[in-house]
Amino acid sequence: MNYTHFSLTLSGTQKLARWVAWNIDGTKIKLLSRTGISFAKDPRVPEEFQAGNDLYTDNHLDRGHLARRADLTWGTKREATQANKDSFYFTNITPQMDDFNQSRQAGLWGRLENALYEDVELDKLRCSVFGGPVFAATGQRYRGYQIPTEYWKLILFEHEGQLKARAFMLTQDLDRLRVFMALDEFRVYQISVAELEERTGLDFPAAVHQADDLVLAKAEHRAPLDSVSGIRW
Repeated sequence: MNYTHFSLTLSGTQKLARWVAWNIDGTKIKLLSRTGISFAKDPRVPEEFQAGNDLYTDNHLDRGHLARRADLTWGTKREATQANKDSFYFTNITPQMDDFNQSRQAGLWGRLENALYEDVELDKLRCSVFGGPVFAATGQRYRGYQIPTEYWKLILFEHEGQLKARAFMLTQDLDRLRVFMALDEFRVYQISVAELEERTGLDFPAAVHQADDLVLAKAEHRAPLDSVSGIRW
């Protein structure tokens, strides 16, 4: 499904996006308010195939954007305004704990794209991002929905004429569950594209694998990122 500056595939069984892909043009970003924009189901999709307010009311779950609203508001004023509105369709929303963006690690998660722009001289100041949830076979179900156990991002950019691919995973530590959804820890890891494919069941083109030129420690020896400075671009 195509929107302004982003596209996605919706899972009919999970009623949430399987993946979202979005483009960012750092030369044309506009700062727009979200005031007056309400979350809404996409009228192009039957309502029964979209999670809505029934999942998020009267609990500790937030409506979390997959494609970040601030990433999408670029281009002409008309384009940016439409992208701002499009980002609030429930097809781009997944359940996140209400402290998701308050915890230190999740704060890092939300700043990955900003960190790229701050740390790397991007060719043409443009990048593309893929992201989505991971649904474990034994995941927690609530109100008929499966709550994602992990989230992932894949950031593609050009640096000095070379395509680069950097993948990340945020884990929600369900082993620490005390009462329903009382998660107290979020961890962000830098991973390989091959690991990302294994975790999600998605396939990325050979060019993306070739652009993933980092040599990472084995997963069992890899520490989570604790700050922006730990990211290897």
